[in-house]
Amino acid sequence: MQGLTVKWNSLAGKLSAGSLQMGGKLYGAASHQLNELSKLPADHLPTTCRRPHNPAMIGHTTLNGLPRLRDFRSNRASSFDQAGNNSDWWTFQPGEEKTIMSSDIPGCIKHIWMTVGGGGPHFLRHIVIRMYWDGEDTPSVECPLGDFFGSGFGVHKNFISLPVQMSPQDGRGMNCWWAMPFNTAKVTIQNEAPEQCNLYFYVDYEEYDKPQDDDVARFHCQWRRVHKTEGWLKEKLNNENIWDVWSRKPNVTGDDNYVILDAEGSGIYVGCVLSIDVFNRQGNDWYGEGDDMIFVDGEPWPPRLHGTGTEDYFNMAFCPQTEYHAPYHGLTLYSGNSNWPWKGRNGMYRFHIEDPIRFYKSIRVTIESGHANKLYNDYSSAAFWYQLEPHRPFPKLMSAEERQARPIEPDFSGGE
Repeated sequence: MQGLTVKWNSLAGKLSAGSLQMGGKLYGAASHQLNELSKLPADHLPTTCRRPHNPAMIGHTTLNGLPRLRDFRSNRASSFDQAGNNSDWWTFQPGEEKTIMSSDIPGCIKHIWMTVGGGGPHFLRHIVIRMYWDGEDTPSVECPLGDFFGSGFGVHKNFISLPVQMSPQDGRGMNCWWAMPFNTAKVTIQNEAPEQCNLYFYVDYEEYDKPQDDDVARFHCQWRRVHKTEGWLKEKLNNENIWDVWSRKPNVTGDDNYVILDAEGSGIYVGCVLSIDVFNRQGNDWYGEGDDMIFVDGEPWPPRLHGTGTEDYFNMAFCPQTEYHAPYHGLTLYSGNSNWPWKGRNGMYRFHIEDPIRFYKSIRVTIESGHANKLYNDYSSAAFWYQLEPHRPFPKLMSAEERQARPIEPDFSGGE
């Protein structure tokens, strides 16, 4: 070992003194010294001088990364009929919770597929998925099933994004592709519906021969809701008063914004599903113009990540009324009509996969309910992020009844 170290130090000195690089090639003594250096065992080289390792243990799942063979074992937890028959589901009685996947071997969940039979009309808001990593007592994932798979209001319909999808028929085939690394894992499903449900599922994951590196964060998902935001607009907006109203109560703190995520620790925020129910006619029907404000590591207002409107944060524009879905953003649900534009249920998503938001101590992801929080609407959301454990325990999840979407509003009236 000592001899190798001396040899390395000698070569490093010569390389430093004799390098000449032109057009990406090494000339003179440098080429010879690098050849000598390459003969040393990799674990005897300083980290900065080692050849690049294979992709991280959990892998890179783009097409270009597939040919590079990694060391893992493929595994699956599923609801298949172990008697060899076709009863390929697990039955959940009302209130029942079961563990559908557990592992004491380091690994990474790569794909989840589910569909549900029964459970009543609100089953996607009444059934809850939870995930626990590395023996923790409080879940890192706690979310109604539909919101977890990308659609709010307990609605299932076909749409495609990169990390979550709802597939035919009518969105009943639900898929998740978020990578979820762990040293140990437990995934549970709880049926809080008043009726029995049958769950069909795959949880596809990889197993590894060693624990995750210390800098590998864990996947998190949290659901929130405010049934009625605290608006202040009373009069009807029109071309004569709109600029006066918009400047009446400037929002220079963000304190009253709807909170999508409030987390502590070190990690990255990777997006959200947001559901806005315009349940009553107001000064203006359009729910947008509410700015996104993302406060990183306790920074004051204005945060570095301050947006220009709800529709802008979700990568749309000009009061969208067209359902649309793309890999990283989309409007999955629009319920308005010509008499009442943006009436009722509006569902959207934004995933920061190419542009994750890094935080080192804390993050607070917020959005206004209309410009300067002037509107009274129903907001709910699922936030997705990765962070190193431990995480801050989540607020208590609302009851199944409190999670239910409002009834679909009539054209010109609606209750609170």
